[in-house]
Amino acid sequence: MLPLVLVPGMMCDGRLFAPQIAAFSGTRAVHLAPIARHDTMAELAAAILAEAPPRFALAGLSMGGIVAMEIVAQAPDRVERLALLDTNPLAETDEVRAMRAPQIARIEAGELRAVMRDEMKPNYLADGARRGELLDLCMDMALDLGSEVFVRQSRALAARPDQQETLADVRVPTLVLCGAEDALCPLERHERMHELVPRSRLEIIAGAGHLPTLEQPEATTAALGRWLEE
Repeated sequence: MLPLVLVPGMMCDGRLFAPQIAAFSGTRAVHLAPIARHDTMAELAAAILAEAPPRFALAGLSMGGIVAMEIVAQAPDRVERLALLDTNPLAETDEVRAMRAPQIARIEAGELRAVMRDEMKPNYLADGARRGELLDLCMDMALDLGSEVFVRQSRALAARPDQQETLADVRVPTLVLCGAEDALCPLERHERMHELVPRSRLEIIAGAGHLPTLEQPEATTAALGRWLEE
């Protein structure tokens, strides 16, 4: 059975994929690939490749999807299936990049909790009965990772390359998935990725925002299961 490598988003850990790890780990090896130790996409991808199986299915959400695209750029022959969840193939805009310096300054001044509360968490989730619970989980993951990881990940995102040419060369079964209410990485970005990858399937998860793995775990797990069996 093909191993599955999961790459979490910014300031998230394995808890982001807890429902999917529980669903798939009984039938295949599931590897969580942290993105906490480096501050460039190239280094993050190289570190994951150094520890990953020789060939694998690769799924990344948000920043994890951006890292996944860099993994494909570096080692396309090792990725047999690709899943891009709530992510963005484009380089960072000048407008967003300009916001990072003051945000990093706040983080370095000890304001991680405040930045997560005021600037990050409000954009994550669709309305739903579990919204408060999931926002608390997002805060717990961020605080456990800490300020240094936030700064490294911010710098990696700011300097990331455009990966549209990488996607146009992908020839493996590819899932492009997003929450219908994702405010950070909207549907149009996923439609663009779907257009770029010849063997891709686009799935939109109703009732989810930026974190469908947690907001709608059953629907997201089912979509990933179909992709793994293609």
